[in-house]
Amino acid sequence: MPLKSGSSPAAISSNIRTEMAAGKPRNQAVAIAMSKAHKIKAKNK
Repeated sequence: MPLKSGSSPAAISSNIRTEMAAGKPRNQAVAIAMSKAHKIKAKNK
């Protein structure tokens, strides 16, 4: 399932849950979700 784009807390937590369901450790899932949010935020500037 693709990750949601956006930097809202809801999108970030959804992406963390998606990555953890895919078997990633918590720290890695958080890093992936935050990286995705940062890229979206930087693109919108």
